[in-house]
Amino acid sequence: MSDIEIRDDRPGGRLEAFAGDDVVGHIEYFVLEAPARALVPVHTIVEPEHEGQGIAGSLARELYAIAAREGVVVAPLCPYVVKWAARHPEEAPAADPHLLDAAAEWLKAHPGRF
Repeated sequence: MSDIEIRDDRPGGRLEAFAGDDVVGHIEYFVLEAPARALVPVHTIVEPEHEGQGIAGSLARELYAIAAREGVVVAPLCPYVVKWAARHPEEAPAADPHLLDAAAEWLKAHPGRF
């Protein structure tokens, strides 16, 4: 994975990986406010021609790094991020199950968001 830049589009709810001016992958997420503030990834997508280059893992790693810098947790609903976190427990602390339940409820209450 060379020359990939990751940018956080917080208002758009996307953490994006760029190759030059092109978005080659992204994580769609929302910010949960209660019962605690958390970043909640919902989908990870990498453009087919860029798969297998470590982009999805770099996006997941950066999402956890952003959360750590902000002093919040990640409550992953995205299957890819869940698997990545299980493989990288030193970088991806487990979220409280109640927080995961609250994130899932928020997502159900906002069906058109993702």
